Amino acid sequence: MTPRVLAFDVFGTVVDWRSGITRESADFLARIGRSDIDAAAFADEWRARYQPAMAAVRDAMRPFVILDILHREMLEAALTERGVESAALDPALLEDWTRAWHRLDPWPDAVEGLTRLRVRSPVVTLSNGNISLMLELARRGGLPWDAILGAEVTRAYKPAPEAYLATAAILAIAPSELCLVAAHHSDLAAARRAGLLTAYVDRPMERGGAPAPDRDQRRDWDWQSDSLTDLAVQLGC
Repeated sequence: MTPRVLAFDVFGTVVDWRSGITRESADFLARIGRSDIDAAAFADEWRARYQPAMAAVRDAMRPFVILDILHREMLEAALTERGVESAALDPALLEDWTRAWHRLDPWPDAVEGLTRLRVRSPVVTLSNGNISLMLELARRGGLPWDAILGAEVTRAYKPAPEAYLATAAILAIAPSELCLVAAHHSDLAAARRAGLLTAYVDRPMERGGAPAPDRDQRRDWDWQSDSLTDLAVQLGC
């Protein structure tokens, strides 16, 4: 049951996307004269477009594009929903706003937990985020990855089976030797179906305390923890 490699979901599991996107959106909304829009609600609306945007790629309705491109499209759609015409805004402002996803903070336990865990096993990303995005998050937050893998490498967005199986193949290990660490039951369920080990990290404030939309997919995962440092203790690190 000891994993040879630990692969991590990043948004919500390792970094706090909602606080960062809310903070930055509040600033950008003020800059375009729309402080009347609730920044936290806007962050939630932006994130809610995440899975539908990736589904179009997974279902071959469009060629593979990196998450930065999808994030920009999702931002413009969220603005349109709020009555803001994105075409009238400065493209440089929209680009900087999109890159708010590159400037997220790690959860307080993340750096220590990863540092302890990688003493025992390599730690890699298995995220839908593109490489430049993951690299900036790592540099900004001090995240000690051994390798940055994920959708841009496998050309597959989770929860497609290829996203997990191709990661194991790249690492030259069997799927049963790879453990996905994630705060999302739906991600873990897909990883388990692909033959991976699973480790759940509870992040009750990922959505500001709102219930997780995939809570109906909760299972008895191989490891269950309330932080990455707790997971490190369970794995003897």
